[in-house]
Amino acid sequence: MDRRQRLFVHRISIDHRRMKSWRAIAVAALAATAPALLAGEIPPEARRSGYSFMGPDTRAMQDDDTSNPGMLFVLDGQALWGKKTGSGEKSCADCHGDARSSMKGVAARYPAFDKALGRPVTLDQRINLCRGNHQQATPLPYESRDLLALSAFVAHQSRGVPITAGDDPQVKPFIEQGRDLFMQREGQLNLACANCHDDNFDKRLAGAPITQGQPTGYPLYRLEWQTLGSLERRLRSCMTGVRAQAYDYGSPELVALELYLMSRGRGLPIETPAVRP
Repeated sequence: MDRRQRLFVHRISIDHRRMKSWRAIAVAALAATAPALLAGEIPPEARRSGYSFMGPDTRAMQDDDTSNPGMLFVLDGQALWGKKTGSGEKSCADCHGDARSSMKGVAARYPAFDKALGRPVTLDQRINLCRGNHQQATPLPYESRDLLALSAFVAHQSRGVPITAGDDPQVKPFIEQGRDLFMQREGQLNLACANCHDDNFDKRLAGAPITQGQPTGYPLYRLEWQTLGSLERRLRSCMTGVRAQAYDYGSPELVALELYLMSRGRGLPIETPAVRP
């Protein structure tokens, strides 16, 4: 065996030992939290916005519209609301008028059931359906600035309005699907959303607070991202974090998860655009 081959075998041996060590640490960590993992769902009266877990600086940034970087997207959305687009040469305002009144409370009930499609759609998807059906415009890509801006502008009109999503009997099966996904362990770390956000909230992970995962402020500005992002982006990040294959944007699974989370946060006020670490 020559020197190159010996080095290759040596590296494989080191990597194998590192993997065994990593697995041992992961198993030990899970074993240490085993009692907490049996806690179950959070009672409605104990549910709290992620805002309550934030430090004073982050809260202050969210509370002051002149300091909240998410408000730049809201202002962009306001401009897009009145802009004519597509071959239909229509603006959102042409159909819906003043968003301050026509959109108040709308974000609080999404995802909502679409009769034509026979399934629930998110606010982002509703915006794109309106673009296609009424403006004859192409759909805006997920996580694009224009879609985030319009979604933030619409949701901002509901700031302070309690979440009501999930009241429609037609969405009940989809809520159950989302709940099953929330409770389902996945990825190489074999963890479910509930293991962090139901069972271990108020603790810390890598120095950051573990919240209840309530979707009160989306789309929100995340300091880690240095931009606004949707709830679907956050869900996909969590899936990547537990080393699972993330669902595609707009997939039925992500819509069901979003619907379940919104129904789980029923009664909590909309904060869009929230600010998080």
